[in-house]
Amino acid sequence: MSETAKTPADFWFDPLCPWAWMTSRWMLEVEKARPVEVRWHVMSLAVLNEDKLDELPENYRELLATAWGPVRVCIAAEQQHGSEVLGPLYTALGTRFHHQGLERTRETLVDALKEAGLPAELADAADSDAYDAELRASHKEGIDLVGQEVGTPVIAVPGHDGDRIAFFGPVVTPAPKGEEAARLWDGTLMVASIPGFYEIKRTRTQGPIFD
Repeated sequence: MSETAKTPADFWFDPLCPWAWMTSRWMLEVEKARPVEVRWHVMSLAVLNEDKLDELPENYRELLATAWGPVRVCIAAEQQHGSEVLGPLYTALGTRFHHQGLERTRETLVDALKEAGLPAELADAADSDAYDAELRASHKEGIDLVGQEVGTPVIAVPGHDGDRIAFFGPVVTPAPKGEEAARLWDGTLMVASIPGFYEIKRTRTQGPIFD
């Protein structure tokens, strides 16, 4: 099937978020089983929460203090090398953060950039606001589609009229594989096709399972 015939799935991620990581691994499985093209975009937990830091627990504020660097590197990579580099870079970062438990240091960023075939110098962006306007614009695009009362991941798929319908999630652990991944995708398209559908939710009883 041609690239133009594939269903687009726009995916906004912050590489720090373990739940976004789980959902992104599911989307890679979906690409194997259905004619789907994932288009990666950067959003930022730091931007999302910058106006409500005083309301957040101290441990989460400490996490957010480290959140600027990775997304700045991602947006710099996209601006300098094109959006097609975001998928490989996200995989390299997420593997290190979530599977290997590495700290969000310059060394980790450099190693991830090298794995993704990108210049190590992009790690300099972690401490620079040079691309913050572009970061905020990418973040805003996803949030404007889905609304303000969500986090990451955000996924946008074609709705009943062809316009993009965005949701937070799906939140799932472990990431479904094979036909199970395909069925969840089919369900996502199905609910997106229903005008007025907003959410299905239940309490999480376990954390992310990285397999």
